[in-house]
Amino acid sequence: MKGNLYKHEIELVDLDIKNQPREEFREHLKNVKYRGYEVEQLTDGRKIVITKPGGKSFYGNARREDFMVWIYNPKDSSLWLISHKDISNDIELKGNINPKETIKLIDTMERVFNGEEPSDVLETTKLNSMVGEPPDVLLKAYKWIWGQEDCNYPTGEGREMSMKIIRELRNKLRRE
Repeated sequence: MKGNLYKHEIELVDLDIKNQPREEFREHLKNVKYRGYEVEQLTDGRKIVITKPGGKSFYGNARREDFMVWIYNPKDSSLWLISHKDISNDIELKGNINPKETIKLIDTMERVFNGEEPSDVLETTKLNSMVGEPPDVLLKAYKWIWGQEDCNYPTGEGREMSMKIIRELRNKLRRE
């Protein structure tokens, strides 16, 4: 029996790089473009993209359902691997400056957490501009991060862990 054997469809793109001495070959390989899926447009021109596979492994085997969530800026070709910490730091900053508006933002995040489409939530909720990342970045990124967690932790524990931290912040802001 073969180890590390996976059954999954894959989209292939031709890549032709002739073998060369080590340094030249390495330079060509470094220039191979990333492949991903554009899943959301952001109001500031950036995009939410996912790349699959994501690199998570379970007992030494890659998780075929895993993917990574990035914010791609086509202006400078930058890819930001946004994290829970990035988002919670951003929400904390918003809360320090405008607690009332931040509570509203967290309420919209709760709606996305429960399955509403971020664009629909943003259409029905008036959020004023805030410091840090625009609300659509947080809502659309978390839609996909939560989806990624649902794939890796099908019991819902991953999604719940991140939302628990956000709810705690909302409760703290309500008490202040």
